[in-house]
Amino acid sequence: MGLPSAVCAQQAQYGTWQHRGMNSFASDVSAPTGAQAMILAAGRGERMRPLTDTLPKPLLSVRGQPLMQWPMQALARGGFARQLVNTAWLGEQIPAHFGHQVVWQGLPPVELTYSHEGQDFGHALETAGGIVRALPQLAEVFWVVAGDVFAPDFVFTAEAAKRFAASDALAHLWLVPNPSHNPGGDFGLSPSGAVLNLSKGAPGCDHTFSTIALYKRAFFADCGLPAGNPQGVALALAPLLRAAMDRGQVSGEVYTGPWTDVGTPERLAQLNA
Repeated sequence: MGLPSAVCAQQAQYGTWQHRGMNSFASDVSAPTGAQAMILAAGRGERMRPLTDTLPKPLLSVRGQPLMQWPMQALARGGFARQLVNTAWLGEQIPAHFGHQVVWQGLPPVELTYSHEGQDFGHALETAGGIVRALPQLAEVFWVVAGDVFAPDFVFTAEAAKRFAASDALAHLWLVPNPSHNPGGDFGLSPSGAVLNLSKGAPGCDHTFSTIALYKRAFFADCGLPAGNPQGVALALAPLLRAAMDRGQVSGEVYTGPWTDVGTPERLAQLNA
């Protein structure tokens, strides 16, 4: 589906955006200067209170390091070293912790940019609103992962990104078997790998969205917001995904490794036990 002219104009306006960082697969299938991955880190973490009253949820410690550092390192291990983080609640603490470049032993230097939703608008923009806000700084194909999900064995590969870039899909989701806290599931998955828009608890709704996904910028072309979301409109992701599923534009696969949505203090304590 084509980009509306207003969106094209905005994307052209941001086309000269420059970003330092290592060059991996991005030169093959995505904008050469855009961030290859976005870490979602803007949420309030209400269910984690009082832990999140003074610390952003993605900075909570899991097995000796900030929760969001696990996917950041995994992305770098896969060659995706240009990363963007969105912030809102206590958002100044995240760049204060990581800065704009971070080096972990044995990994390529990670170049970080930020989208400060709280600073710019006073609130988080929800998932889709936050992605569209960051869109001018993202590559044509990019990963998104929530900074409050723990999936230590997930491997981010250039092969997966290239395969997705060559496909007709606009989004590719990694799904997990329904956990105990979401027994009704989020989506179904067809034998051919199409993600299905099923009602929670419906037959075949056997999978929960892990939050790990690949997107093409075109996925957000018809969301009703211009690239950059200059008005700071909050927009949920799930309705966009479900509409795209109905159009046959969302593919997926099942991830069966360890996965935890660190949504409660109890789950955090279990991981750190």
